[in-house]
Amino acid sequence: MLLILLAGVAAGALNAVGGGGSFVALSALVAAGMPPVTANATTTVALLPGNATSAWVYRREVEGFARPSPLRLTLASVLGGAIGAGLLLLLPSASFEAAVPWLLAFATVVLAFGKRLTQALRLGTPGPAAILAGQFVLSIYGGYFGGAVGLMMLAFWTATTSLDPARGNPLRVIQVAAVYLTAAIIFVFAADVLAQPVELVALLAGAVIGGYAGAHLVRRIPSAALRVLVLTAAVAMTALFFVRAFR
Repeated sequence: MLLILLAGVAAGALNAVGGGGSFVALSALVAAGMPPVTANATTTVALLPGNATSAWVYRREVEGFARPSPLRLTLASVLGGAIGAGLLLLLPSASFEAAVPWLLAFATVVLAFGKRLTQALRLGTPGPAAILAGQFVLSIYGGYFGGAVGLMMLAFWTATTSLDPARGNPLRVIQVAAVYLTAAIIFVFAADVLAQPVELVALLAGAVIGGYAGAHLVRRIPSAALRVLVLTAAVAMTALFFVRAFR
């Protein structure tokens, strides 16, 4: 339980400063013996309060873009998150277990090369409908798995709008919170997340602590150091899941 608590602290802090916290939380729960689908649903529920805490800290610093409006962007996140959560519960658990290593690998590539890909794939200025469609698709991924979804959102906004990446972090935190909130409500009522309450509470408490501290520390820690920390965790967890899958 102490390790799960510490994993929650690390996950909450990582999500506050740049994303990738689900790597740590999911891996800790699976290592504790929880089935991957249940662990993924539990991770979403447990990380929500930490993400919400970070959103509260950032509430006065949110900068978006004129079109689409923040409300429409959030609605796309909510709808996509609901569909993604439904897919996780409806599709066979074996398909998720087989997909996890590859989803982690994909998210790790985004973590490692997202900035370069964004610069290479500069998409100009698409209309609000195209931005909402992209946000909707990313939110489906977020509700289903969620690994590095915040970073994917930030990369997408940077490629399609004039939003500065450094100033987009508060908006990223809020949109990820919208996805997690929607998925978490579904998981609490439709999944067996509450069947292991001790693990859930331990991860949740740690995520709140990490989310609050991380949102404050992000202003003091060099961005390069944060990037290395998140990427190291992502590579390690991806390797562990591939070893587990092909063992």
